[in-house]
Amino acid sequence: MSDTILFFGGWAPIGRILVVGTAMYLALVVLLRVSGSRTLASMNAFDFIVTVAMGSAFGGALNAKGVALAEAVCAFVLLVGLQYGVAWLQMRSPFISGVVTNPPTLLYFRGAFLPAAMQRERVTEAAVRAAVRKGNLGSMAEIEAIVLESSGDISVIKAVGDASAFGAEIKQQPHRPKSERDAGDP
Repeated sequence: MSDTILFFGGWAPIGRILVVGTAMYLALVVLLRVSGSRTLASMNAFDFIVTVAMGSAFGGALNAKGVALAEAVCAFVLLVGLQYGVAWLQMRSPFISGVVTNPPTLLYFRGAFLPAAMQRERVTEAAVRAAVRKGNLGSMAEIEAIVLESSGDISVIKAVGDASAFGAEIKQQPHRPKSERDAGDP
């Protein structure tokens, strides 16, 4: 007969889950507080991987009898340390930053969707318009630009006279075919 337990396997496994789960939760809260707000900020691809790995380590240690609390906390420290190290490298190396984080992408600018950028980023016009509605804007005429951020969020920027919020990466007006340009555009 197998060791499969369907409904209740005794109080010892439940007690282990309560003790180990509480201790791991507290350890994770302490580690996240020590590592700073960057760990909990909007996620890039590396942050997503670390988050999934932490969830997997938490779940594995919580449910696997063979994983000690010290091993689970060590896994958390390793993952938070890697995340901190990559963030530190990103701040000091444009190359590492470019490898880990996608630059923001302009999807709409001064009255025109940018189909090549939208296709490259796999964003539909419907998704862009949904972001506009979510921003409580009723007309595309109210919008200067729409940007797909590094985090995957879509930012809608109302018409402005000063485009300094665009930053160096997207400050330049995108090249559009002459047929799409307004008569007054430079």
